[in-house]
Amino acid sequence: MARIIGGIGASHSPTIGFAKDTGKHDDPGWKPIFDGFDAIRGWVHEKRIDVIFMIYNDHVTSFFFDHYSAFALGIDDRYLAADEGGGPRDVAPAIGHLGLAQHIGMAMVADEFDLSFFQGKPVDHGLLSPLSMLGDARGPWPGRIVPLQVGVLQLPVPSARRMWKLGQTLRRAIESYPEDLNVAIMATGGLSHQVHGERAGFLNEAWDAEFLELLEHSPDTLANMRIAEYAAKGGMEGAEVIMWLIMRGALSPQVRLVHKQTYAPSVTNIATLVFEDLGGAPDAQAVADYRRHIGHELEGAGDLAGTYPFTHARSHANLRLNAFLHDLVLPAHRERFVNDFEALASERGLSDEEKALVRERRWIEMVRRGVSFFVLEKMAAVLGVPNPAVYAAFRGETLAQFLATRKLPLTYSVAGGAQAQAIASN
Repeated sequence: MARIIGGIGASHSPTIGFAKDTGKHDDPGWKPIFDGFDAIRGWVHEKRIDVIFMIYNDHVTSFFFDHYSAFALGIDDRYLAADEGGGPRDVAPAIGHLGLAQHIGMAMVADEFDLSFFQGKPVDHGLLSPLSMLGDARGPWPGRIVPLQVGVLQLPVPSARRMWKLGQTLRRAIESYPEDLNVAIMATGGLSHQVHGERAGFLNEAWDAEFLELLEHSPDTLANMRIAEYAAKGGMEGAEVIMWLIMRGALSPQVRLVHKQTYAPSVTNIATLVFEDLGGAPDAQAVADYRRHIGHELEGAGDLAGTYPFTHARSHANLRLNAFLHDLVLPAHRERFVNDFEALASERGLSDEEKALVRERRWIEMVRRGVSFFVLEKMAAVLGVPNPAVYAAFRGETLAQFLATRKLPLTYSVAGGAQAQAIASN
């Protein structure tokens, strides 16, 4: 059974990654940054941490304001470095723990945290600045991660109390995962800083010290504070430290302080922190009950004849093919799909099996494999195939046979314009 060994707090300023990438380890002005992360790395190695649950915020890199979620959980097996404008950092991909991520996602939704989920997205300095510091001269940290991206840059954002409650659910989720894993919860961001407006450069080291003290001994005080109070005390961007309450909420009430350091050389008060969890093992019956709770909503759905629930596992296993078909919403991709399919499919990395499924319109085999119907109907629209013809193919019937089972023999499609008219006239 997975168990939470402790919690880590770390700033995620781009200063950190820049210092590592430019070899500042022995520079007196930069060395305290490395010293703090050396302490974290030593603890992670000593405790043989297998997985780090990483709480971070993206900086309008992979997550933009056209679709901005409060909580987005990564359910991928690798996370590449994002290009933040000047080219991506030369760091190894972070390796994801798929099973734990998918389990946590199920648990969170069961406990009414309606998360978003992401895969195939690169990660920026919010995650990679602190994570890259856990590697050493022999290479990157060898463990795995589960990332949670928290949307704290566009208001309104979840409250500090909501962060705390999410942490409490996170503890139950991790402790109910059956694999034997040592897990650490790592909260990133902060401490005090502001990077926009006339208040840019604001720091408040006294508040930072108070925040870390309250986090250890009186986290409920922090959970009751409003976002405006965090902004006043620690800067508007410094209010992202509410994410640290997810980490603290996932720990036992009693923790042991292993390491604490702050260093404010420039714009951000850079912090490193380690708490060791002093809680005991959960009750076995409570864990069994919680596992049943997680699976309650979907229990039996997979047993329905001719039904293939689109789970995280099926989504991840077929992301490449689903993405290829989803891009049929793009005119240039559509044109090449129709006129240059083989070259386009090869460029997108489709396997021979995947190419054959699409080329031969093996509708039911694609569904059984894990291709979403809602990208298949896009493919059908491009090919001039009405939706009912796809339903008929699923059932092993002709279109006429399927329409005979309906009250009205209607044909239709998601196609628009001339393509819709062409389908209607057939």
